[in-house]
Amino acid sequence: MDGNTNIIELKGIGEKTASAFYRMGIRDVDSLITMYPRYYLTYEDPVLLEELEAGQRASVCVRIASEVNVRYVRGLKIISCSGRDASGVMTFTWFNMPYLKKQIHRGEDYIFVGCPIYKNGRMVMEHPEIFTLDNYKMQQQTLQPVYPLTKGLSNKTVSKAVKQAESYIQSIPEYLPDILLEKFSPMEYKNAIWSVHFPESKEELIRAKKRLIFDEFFIFIAAMRRVESQMKGAKNEYVIPMCKEAEELIQSLPYELTNAQKRSLKEMQEDVQKETVMNRLIQGDVGSGKTILAVVLLLMCAKAGYQGVMMAPTEVLANQHYETFQTLLSPYDVKIALLTGSLKAKEKREIQKGIKNHEYDIILGTHAVIQDTVSYDQLALVITDEQHRFGVKQRETLSGKGKQPHVAVMSATPIPRTLAIIMYGDLDVSLMDEIPAERLPIKNCVVNTSYRPTAYRFMQQQIHEGRQVYIICPMVEESENMEGENVIQYAKQLKTSFSPSVSIAHLHGKMKANEKQKIMNDFADKKIDILVSTTVIEVGVNVPNATVMMVENSERFGLAQLHQLRGRVGRGEYQSYCIFMTGSKKKETMDRLEVLNRSNDGFKIANEDLKMRGPGDFFGVRQSGTMDFVLADIYTNADVLKDANDAITILEEKEFDFSTLKNRRLEKQIELANQI
Repeated sequence: MDGNTNIIELKGIGEKTASAFYRMGIRDVDSLITMYPRYYLTYEDPVLLEELEAGQRASVCVRIASEVNVRYVRGLKIISCSGRDASGVMTFTWFNMPYLKKQIHRGEDYIFVGCPIYKNGRMVMEHPEIFTLDNYKMQQQTLQPVYPLTKGLSNKTVSKAVKQAESYIQSIPEYLPDILLEKFSPMEYKNAIWSVHFPESKEELIRAKKRLIFDEFFIFIAAMRRVESQMKGAKNEYVIPMCKEAEELIQSLPYELTNAQKRSLKEMQEDVQKETVMNRLIQGDVGSGKTILAVVLLLMCAKAGYQGVMMAPTEVLANQHYETFQTLLSPYDVKIALLTGSLKAKEKREIQKGIKNHEYDIILGTHAVIQDTVSYDQLALVITDEQHRFGVKQRETLSGKGKQPHVAVMSATPIPRTLAIIMYGDLDVSLMDEIPAERLPIKNCVVNTSYRPTAYRFMQQQIHEGRQVYIICPMVEESENMEGENVIQYAKQLKTSFSPSVSIAHLHGKMKANEKQKIMNDFADKKIDILVSTTVIEVGVNVPNATVMMVENSERFGLAQLHQLRGRVGRGEYQSYCIFMTGSKKKETMDRLEVLNRSNDGFKIANEDLKMRGPGDFFGVRQSGTMDFVLADIYTNADVLKDANDAITILEEKEFDFSTLKNRRLEKQIELANQI
């Protein structure tokens, strides 16, 4: 067995299981062993029933206070009993497990582990794990990995498959140079890979994760340096002058650009006329008005006789950009194409042919714009929106479509300056630190679940006034197939709390692109009053009429992501509101969320969050959505990021030849680290 061994060659993996792995991009042993667990189940000391919080996994020690009942509902066997401790009584329920009637005995003590929920006004625990007191003590010594799953895969299947690769994992050579091994003393690479799957203790897991996180940052920064060395100082083959059409467009806008917009636009306009190509990051908070700068720059590019591309991370956002560009540029005789993955093959071929023949001046789309089948004619400008969603290799590929085009990357991710310098070392930075004057600050509140009825009444009132509402549900299930069920179930339940005239729809990441687009179009056209969604709406979606956002279980998100989500409201003329609902009563959770209550400034929030939690938190809330690392997080692992940057600097000072790091394993890791 080696890294290239196909997954189907492993014992116990047939065609059905192999195809489930394939759906997740796991085709060979190398990709299997880097399919890291999403999180680990730990078994903490039991809490009292009165201390349970809805939606929070916990253990309780109870004495069975009733007989075990079995009833049948539409072919489903429902097993239930009640358990009591010093603080109260609770009902426990299991499905299709009638044998429990003989295993659970009235008057005996058990420990149940699960996620309590409210049902018919009472808290219950459905399908908890069952332990005797002695078994639970043994269980407390373990860490159970939970993998990202799809239909046909279980944690057990993944664990068994990884176990079979033990001899291969132990044969993987260390690739970091000795100078770095001596300086940072990391866990050996092969041991880190094994321990992240089968940790024997929390301490061992922390060391393993720290090593693998170091590698992710190290590889990312090394890849950035490669891009930098290829692009920095490249000769400007496409001088793009300011044109009268761009000036007319700015004058025709119904608002005046902010000083930050003017400054950033001036910097880009100067860049594209210099002797060397532009490589610039436009970092602006949510709602700071970055898109209009892209419109102006791409119009200048088109009028100079060149082609320009803008790449968005989602089809929903690409479609939205297309509509914006068509509206703003219709007076200027500019041909615009939209190229996305969901287009029919014939449409794609026609658009690709038009791009090649320069029938289009501006091309908008998703990663479809960098496919091998797409050829450009004088591609002079490349803009990537929400650029942290794109890997280094993808940016490199898009840039490589032209002779050496100008590159502008736009991000609304609020990153503290110290970290931004490391992450964007290859780019000049324009900081857009102002919000357009016509935008009213969002009013925020952090509340517990008892506030939900009041929140619903407030939403009903806003809808009556003609406004619209977002409700965000976190993805907390271990199986990706549950993501849809999560929002569908919530949307169904929501209908019982609102009048029949209120239109409620749901949106989640597993829906087909055209379904997602239709839902967003209907929401934008005011055909939907409440949109229940996962974080798929996080990036860039613009519905000015939406004035309320409620985030359920907000403690499950990082502050940076919550701030991004909040940016979906407050985009129009009406006062907007964001309700952060939390099921947690912990003081540190409330203190963290209060940062959002006090401020609408993303950069301030990012710095506060970094200060409050400190670096090196390997079990804290991931700021999911930033940079698309597998394990690493620039907020919680800021100390490791700095170490990785120092490591690169050490090698550069020693004039180390980075090409000597080019082994198959590292190249594969770079590829993995830079995928969307």
